[in-house]
Amino acid sequence: MLKDDTTRLACYDRLFPPAPPDAAAEPELTVAPPPEPGELRGPGRASAVFQNTWELTPAAKRGTFSLRTYRPNYALVADWTSNLNEQPFSPTRGTASGAGRDLKAVEAKFQVSLRAKVVEGLLLPNADLWVGYTQRSLWQVWNPEQSSPFRSTDYEPEAIYVVPIGGRLGRWPGDFKWEMVQLGLAHQSNGQSGSNSRSWNRLWASTSVTRGDFGLTATIHRRLHEDSPTDDNPDLTRYIGNTELRGTWVPGVAATTLTWRTHNKTLDKGSLQLDWSYPIDRRQPQGLRWFVQVFSGYGETLLDYNHRQNRIGFGLTLFRL
Repeated sequence: MLKDDTTRLACYDRLFPPAPPDAAAEPELTVAPPPEPGELRGPGRASAVFQNTWELTPAAKRGTFSLRTYRPNYALVADWTSNLNEQPFSPTRGTASGAGRDLKAVEAKFQVSLRAKVVEGLLLPNADLWVGYTQRSLWQVWNPEQSSPFRSTDYEPEAIYVVPIGGRLGRWPGDFKWEMVQLGLAHQSNGQSGSNSRSWNRLWASTSVTRGDFGLTATIHRRLHEDSPTDDNPDLTRYIGNTELRGTWVPGVAATTLTWRTHNKTLDKGSLQLDWSYPIDRRQPQGLRWFVQVFSGYGETLLDYNHRQNRIGFGLTLFRL
């Protein structure tokens, strides 16, 4: 009889070896949510943000019909403009009804933007089809004398096809990395009628590269033709542009984005927009974040597409999924 427990158990295992794991059983899969800028460490932080946000690699995939954030979701409790548009005008619609109201230069602004992947692995390896929806509103909340109206709301549904770039094609000199190509179809309108109506449909294509903490996305928009009698704003792209360059910098817990919109034939209009966020609690970068937005140029809203102004707003980013 073996008195030593260890020796006795080893002998038992030799006689009756444990059953091997079931090869057919699926391993448990735990997918972490995409990291916030503050969670990423070391070089390639911007690349990791792109890869997790758009699920560019097999390890980043989260399946279909999972609701995610798209563009920034924020609430600016105070958004000041240097030149309030009290006479919105379109060459085909004339002066908007309700113009000339006693409106305040300080208002609230908020944006809700969501997306979901609807097809995974479409046509090309790791390429996915997404649908998105963005709604942005300007609210005269600080104007109780005029019953605090919503001055403008824009609605934008779209479809987005995302093609990751990998392998040698994605590796560029100087530690640059070509991340992806995107193709989109979008409709944007303000949901109003008559002289207040503004809308357009467009195709767009973009590409993104990263290096360390920095990412750059270039986008070209192609407006779809509308007949003159039904076109609310025939000169829209002349003011808001058809080309966009967006630089994103995520050196730590802070995140900064600078967006330049212009027209490839004229550079005298368009806009510049700066977005900056920082966590209220550095230990929880995925929690509530301070948010600052600075805008200068045309096209702050569809109703203001041909109106130049400077704006600055302060508030909070609401959530990130």
